[in-house]
Amino acid sequence: MEKSFCVLTGATGHIGYALLKKLVAEGENVKILIRKDSKQFDGIECEKLFGDVTDPASLEKAFEGADVVYHLAGLIDINVGQDDMVWKVNYEGTKNVVEACKKCGVRRLVYASSVDAYKPLPNNQLMVEKETFQPDELDGTYAKTKASATNYVFENVRNGLLDAVVVYPGACIGPYDFKVSNIGEMVRTVIKHGYPVSLNFGAYNFVDIRDIADGMYAAAKQGRTGEGYILCGEQISVDDFICTLCRVCGKREPKLKMGYGIVSLGAPVCEVYYKISKATPLFTRYSIRKLISNCNFSIEKAKKELGYSPMSVEQSLKDMVEWIKENEK
Repeated sequence: MEKSFCVLTGATGHIGYALLKKLVAEGENVKILIRKDSKQFDGIECEKLFGDVTDPASLEKAFEGADVVYHLAGLIDINVGQDDMVWKVNYEGTKNVVEACKKCGVRRLVYASSVDAYKPLPNNQLMVEKETFQPDELDGTYAKTKASATNYVFENVRNGLLDAVVVYPGACIGPYDFKVSNIGEMVRTVIKHGYPVSLNFGAYNFVDIRDIADGMYAAAKQGRTGEGYILCGEQISVDDFICTLCRVCGKREPKLKMGYGIVSLGAPVCEVYYKISKATPLFTRYSIRKLISNCNFSIEKAKKELGYSPMSVEQSLKDMVEWIKENEK
């Protein structure tokens, strides 16, 4: 009889890889669903299954006999004009995962949604977990798809068709940034050249991917069915983030700080540059809107029920910089 196992989608992603390492370290029998093999899995004890969340048959084959499914596969950064693909992967893909879990009798699904599914409350009000989401009230395709997918998961739980727990990660930082995330692009720039300017506005909530992995594992073990858990970290201003990153990299902290007006004017030009150069987008009109929106998320529920205890932004950035320097010599 085969030992009980879990299946992980999105193992090539920033959070997914951290969760894979966590699961293996905990002695779990892990199978990963990937579209193609990658050297990043060399030396990691796991079984590779080839498939895609947009292919229901491959999901059913992978999930048959699984105890837990961790669903992280999704699209975050996408070029303008490819919204259909974001919906296909993030929403339709999650529906496929849910249906495959039901068909295969999976004991529990742990779904990684996002804090982007939350409509920012005014006046920096504290935001806590909720049961339903309003995609039409959100800004951006990614947020709409995550909110819609989360609603689908919860609807199946409420109808008694599925045992699932949802987590809502914040902006990810930390090591294992193989695919070069938006923040990872910025970190690499600072490592090489420093950062000449900062911003005198904006803030966001950053969390280390290893803390998210710990939270997701705890959610699988002790999270309550049909509940969601916000997995954020430290809320920090953009200026403090940039200055902390510069210190970690041994670079001079920027003295020049740009205001909202000039950055807003320059964002459309930056978007054209990103599209032409195929560089990872950093300062876009959407990202600027996010930086001035409410990012005050409560993690008290995750602390109380999951034992969640995230590290500081500074510690996470130190580890991220060290990992990049070591792996990209």
